[in-house]
Amino acid sequence: MNLKKFLKAALCSAMVVAMAVTAGCGGGDKKADSGKKVLKVGMECAYAPYNWSQPSADGGAVKIAGSNEYAYGYDVMIAKKLADSMGADLEIHKIEWDGLAPAVVSGKIDAAIAGMSITSKRKESVDFTKPYYYATVVALVKKDSPQAQAKSVADLKGSIATSQLNTIWYDQIDQVPDVKKLPAIDNVPGMIVALKSGKCNLIVTDIPTAKAAAFANPDLTMVTFPEDKGFKTSKEDVEIGIAIKKGNKELADAMNKVLSGMTEADFNKIMDEAIKKQPLAK
Repeated sequence: MNLKKFLKAALCSAMVVAMAVTAGCGGGDKKADSGKKVLKVGMECAYAPYNWSQPSADGGAVKIAGSNEYAYGYDVMIAKKLADSMGADLEIHKIEWDGLAPAVVSGKIDAAIAGMSITSKRKESVDFTKPYYYATVVALVKKDSPQAQAKSVADLKGSIATSQLNTIWYDQIDQVPDVKKLPAIDNVPGMIVALKSGKCNLIVTDIPTAKAAAFANPDLTMVTFPEDKGFKTSKEDVEIGIAIKKGNKELADAMNKVLSGMTEADFNKIMDEAIKKQPLAK
């Protein structure tokens, strides 16, 4: 091998080594600046109280990758606990709801922590951790509406209803007798606008979302029902989990170790804190 070829080969080898050290595959590779692992987590950053965006790091918010904004909420609080336990730096990625599972599958992110129900359909493309929250399905309505007096799902008969796109909540609407089901809405803020503007008079959602919306909007209220008169749900409808790439047992075990040490009361306490800290509550 002549000198020119030797130098070229040496340069290529050096580039390969450099790329291997600096590439960010998430969950195991080291950051060039801190030497720590990076846990890349995706969420909408627009789904209070699970997650939202804000202009500063106030309260413990984490900067959103590639943005001047910061993410906070229940999902970020949980993500911080997980990252800390793994000795990793937390990196938040803002991703639209429909893009979360594909981002996990492609490896763009290590995990989607985004208030996602553990459903059989989703488990076809991603794996899930143990639940990190349990979310009962309820009704969100205007305080001065007939729906606010409902004592059962049957009492919501004839309502004009909607919910979020690609969620189990939207499917639950069909349990309301003679319901007029509007097209699903992309995000929670859009749902609230539809309800407050009169486009619909019923939003079907979970307790944290409804509680947060009512906390921030005094003209709205959450309606709950006795178990035998409420929305019929399965176990997978109310169990909220963290989506990770199929076969990533190392990450699943690390996260489950933390989640197994927490109780439902622990989850509820953190969620109540998130509801009080959401931007619209201030």
